[in-house]
Amino acid sequence: MVSAGDFRNGITFEMEGNVYQIIEFQHVKPGKGAAFVRAKIRNVISGAVTETTFNPTAKFPTAYIERKDMEYSYSDGDLYYFMDPESYELVPINADILGDNFKFVKENMVCKVLSYKGNVFGVEPPTFVTLQVTQTDPGFKGDTATNATKPATLETGAEVRVPLFIDEGEMINIDTRTGEYMSRA
Repeated sequence: MVSAGDFRNGITFEMEGNVYQIIEFQHVKPGKGAAFVRAKIRNVISGAVTETTFNPTAKFPTAYIERKDMEYSYSDGDLYYFMDPESYELVPINADILGDNFKFVKENMVCKVLSYKGNVFGVEPPTFVTLQVTQTDPGFKGDTATNATKPATLETGAEVRVPLFIDEGEMINIDTRTGEYMSRA
């Protein structure tokens, strides 16, 4: 059990049958009336963010979210198969559970599979990935004022904006959180 007075960023707890994670919290002691805790919480399964207030003495059961490293093996229609490196068991995960940033994941990459009480609700790809540029237009010297970019298609099919000096066949580093080009590999 965790009380609202003990909230810290990142803590997960159960409330009204849902699992929430604390994004921000603030203990408020007004000059008049009782103290309270104002918190911004995210539903870990749906991703919805809400801001609510709690009585500091309110208690909630702690929710333990399992984060397990699994290797992405292959996809078959709407199912994506991940292999557990310890048991070599293949776990099918539906496409609607995968986030937008999964477009940067290629086969045999290790991802974190998030589950609560055995139910998978999310997949976190690695923060940084190195991918090959399969298609991009040539960049010409002197075409720019500053910071010019061009579209490029990666080996996973994802599209990103890259600087003009990047050519087809080059390996580049991508930040999967923002989907932006970081550097040459």
